[in-house]
Amino acid sequence: YEDARDLDAYTLAKSYFDLKEYDRAAYFLRGCKSQKAYFLYMYSRYLSGEKKKDDETVDSLGPLEKGQVKNEALRELRVELSKKHKARELDGFGLYLYGVVLRKLDLVKEAIDVFVEAAHVLPLHWGAWLELCNLITDKEMLKFLSLPDTWMKEFFLAHIYTELQLIEEALQKYQSLIDAGFSKSTYIISQIAVAYHNIRDIDKALSIFNELRKQDPYRIENMDTFSNLLYVRSMKPELSYLAHNLCEIDKYRVETCCVIGNYYSLRSQHEKAALYFQRALKLNPRYLGAWTLMGHEYMEMKNTSAAIQAYRHAIEVNKRDYRAWYGLGQTYEILKMPFYCLYYYRRAHQLRPNDSRMLVALGECYEKLNQLVEAKKCYWRAYAVGDVEKMALVKLAKLHEQLNESEQAAQCYIKYIQDIYSCGEIVEHLEVSTAFRYLAQYYFKCKLWDEASACAQKCCAFNDTREEGKALLRQILQLRNQGETSSTDIAAPFFLPASLSANNTPTRRVSPLNLSSVTP
Repeated sequence: YEDARDLDAYTLAKSYFDLKEYDRAAYFLRGCKSQKAYFLYMYSRYLSGEKKKDDETVDSLGPLEKGQVKNEALRELRVELSKKHKARELDGFGLYLYGVVLRKLDLVKEAIDVFVEAAHVLPLHWGAWLELCNLITDKEMLKFLSLPDTWMKEFFLAHIYTELQLIEEALQKYQSLIDAGFSKSTYIISQIAVAYHNIRDIDKALSIFNELRKQDPYRIENMDTFSNLLYVRSMKPELSYLAHNLCEIDKYRVETCCVIGNYYSLRSQHEKAALYFQRALKLNPRYLGAWTLMGHEYMEMKNTSAAIQAYRHAIEVNKRDYRAWYGLGQTYEILKMPFYCLYYYRRAHQLRPNDSRMLVALGECYEKLNQLVEAKKCYWRAYAVGDVEKMALVKLAKLHEQLNESEQAAQCYIKYIQDIYSCGEIVEHLEVSTAFRYLAQYYFKCKLWDEASACAQKCCAFNDTREEGKALLRQILQLRNQGETSSTDIAAPFFLPASLSANNTPTRRVSPLNLSSVTP
């Protein structure tokens, strides 16, 4: 009955709402009693406040401190909605809006309770589930939520596991949803691609995104993530094609702007790239990816204060964005403020405990602060979790060198050389030559002439160590001619300790020359 009575006012207001004339829509809905009309009335007032706030924010994208611009309507909305809530007069949509208002007022605990209630009342409203996702910071919080037992809960859990970097659990959930009948869902396929992107399995993620593009060629969602992968792989033609393609589909979408920004960034046109990320933020100031990417561009342009501002905005939008924390660490590193760096890199490491880049950055920070024991732990852990950039062992070896722990330094260099040669990559020669030079000198001191000359010969292959290598070979030859015998009490074959595995710690001292039997 109420729906029928409010129908005219509701239809008129809905037309104004669709035209984004929110104040006008709210005006014609005053006094309506039906649930539907009441929700539209409150939602119009909320969006009117948001629009005014965004208009003020957009004019000064850069140095705007948090909290200077507020949505003025929030407090009134909270008072009115809480009365209705106490009287149990809110439907699922009303509860969702109440939760959003509470979240905007930083009342996180109350907001979580309201979103859970909204999910119970209206389990098929994905918006409430997504809002809940943004408020959950760890797996522990999930355990205490009494969620409705519905198939939407499975989608929610898969999504939150992806967000919390619990990728294996997320992939299992998505697989079970595919098996349950969602095999053609492009949403699930894209989420699986995003999950692989999060664990940096770039080839797998790229192949899934390419498959997704075949199935759904006009899709724009998640294409910014796809462009990030193309950027990391420096695939210019593919990124150019994607940017042109999305531009034809819809040039005024945030994802399109981000893809074009990435394209210009890859071509080292950083001013143009930053311009497109700013354009994305004018379209949606809460768009996380653009804030982070804009921070990266400002870093490239050596504009650290603007970079810090952009990263801070990204963290405001989502505290789980490890790239923004890591970016802040890098900016403070440029500003030579290691204590600040340490804080931000720690936050990044907490979010990505198995990402070696965070650990190496942390190790470098500790090194600058002269906390060498902590630095050693970080480098060793970076190596243990799978060092992406193959730098952790070299940094660890140099630390051991500094501390005059020559056996451990030698261990690290040997392991580093084994790693480089086993993966068959062509790496920059600087560190490989450093390793061979150190080992040649180390074996020379230990009077292991065969190993020393083998390493010295390797040194001759690199420009920066060629002369030292030749000099060392001459010295060895001289000593051999003088009748100096090689130290034979311990055999130490070259490319040594096969048993140096991830559970051995290089901070434990080994007997001076016994490099073939490293036991923890």
